[in-house]
Parts: sequence; structure tokens; C-alpha cells
Amino acid sequence: MNTEAQEGKYIVVAFCDTGTGIAENIIEKIFDPFFTTKEPGKGTGLGLPTVLNIVRSHGGFLEVGSNNKGSVFRVFLPAAIQSDAVVEEDTSIVDGQGELVLFVDDESAISEVSKNTLEIHNYQVLIANNGIEAIPIYVQNKHTIKAVIIDLMMPTLDGVTTIKVLQKITPDVKIIAMSGSSDDEEKIKAIECGVKDFLDKPFTAKVLLKALHQLFNND
Repeated sequence: MNTEAQEGKYIVVAFCDTGTGIAENIIEKIFDPFFTTKEPGKGTGLGLPTVLNIVRSHGGFLEVGSNNKGSVFRVFLPAAIQSDAVVEEDTSIVDGQGELVLFVDDESAISEVSKNTLEIHNYQVLIANNGIEAIPIYVQNKHTIKAVIIDLMMPTLDGVTTIKVLQKITPDVKIIAMSGSSDDEEKIKAIECGVKDFLDKPFTAKVLLKALHQLFNND
């Protein structure tokens, strides 16, 4: 019934809640980038599109069901078939050298997935949910943090303002800016601050790792 499904065995993980459910006029939009029911400035609507992108990158698909007694999300991932075949590693992905990275984003789903990805590939990660949290964390660890990955569109304290504060503390701080907005205004402001590295949301693990590797090797 799912056009993205391929023949074969799958592992299914189901996430259920007992809330009020998702309205019929909304459920078809929940995976659209930038769609959100939150108030302006309270969210970007990129959490579920990022999840969908990750699942698809692994050859999987999602199903969603909802009624007035709750919702269920089912994640289908292809089951690995054990064989003696030699799997070639993707040599374009380069692991870190234990560098400490500060990841700043108000979308907790993006932060957690990115943190797990970076730690798997030999990076250490600190998480901040917004600019207000990021600044004291950076001050406490400024001698060990090697790079900051920061979202430009955040409530409380936006990315560009946070970048300016970090640059006052450490003028040569390495920064990768993230943005899921089609509006280039914030990106232009970041460029004016000297930021040269950007990630467009939603991004894959490979894109994230490549951006970090290039940042550390472009001196």
C-alpha cells in the first residue's frame, strides 16, 4: 500500500501516544517543511521532515494513524540480511579526531539525531537549545570547543546575535550555520559576520560530517 516500500523484510518501530490525535486537515501536512502549529518564533516545523529524510535515506518509510484517542507513527526500516559479502565502506565519510563540538538548535529532534551521528563518528558534543543556553556553555568550555554548529532561526536569542557574542569571546571561533528558511536575510547577516560554512535543513549525516571535516581542514 506504500509506494516507497520495496519487497523484503522490515523492522517496524511504533511510537504511540494517548493524546487528542491529529486533525484530519493537518495530518496530510505534518511532513511538509516549515509547516507547524506552533506560534511564530516557537518552532520551524522541521522536526518531522528531518525524521522522514533520515528514514528514507536508510531505504525505509513511515506510516501515521490518528484518531481522537491518540496517534501512532510506524517507522519501517529494511532488515539487514546477514551474508559473507564484503561491504565497501563509504570513504567519503571521515571520522573526527575527538573534537568537541557545540550544537545549538531549538528543535530537540534535530539536536539529538545530530549528536548521536557525531558521537558515532568520533566527535564529542555539547547541546544548547537556544542562544541564551549556548553562550554560558561556550564560556565554560571555550578552550576545548573546536567548532559551533548553530541554527540561524531560534526564539529567545537568534543565531546571528549569538554568533556575534561568541566572536567577541573568541574572534576566530569556527562556526557552521544552519538554516531551514528559504529567506536568505539571516544567511546574509551571518555572511557579514564572517560565517562561510552553511547547512541547509534538512540535511543528511553525510552532509553534516563532510561540512565538519572541511571546516577543520580548510585552515
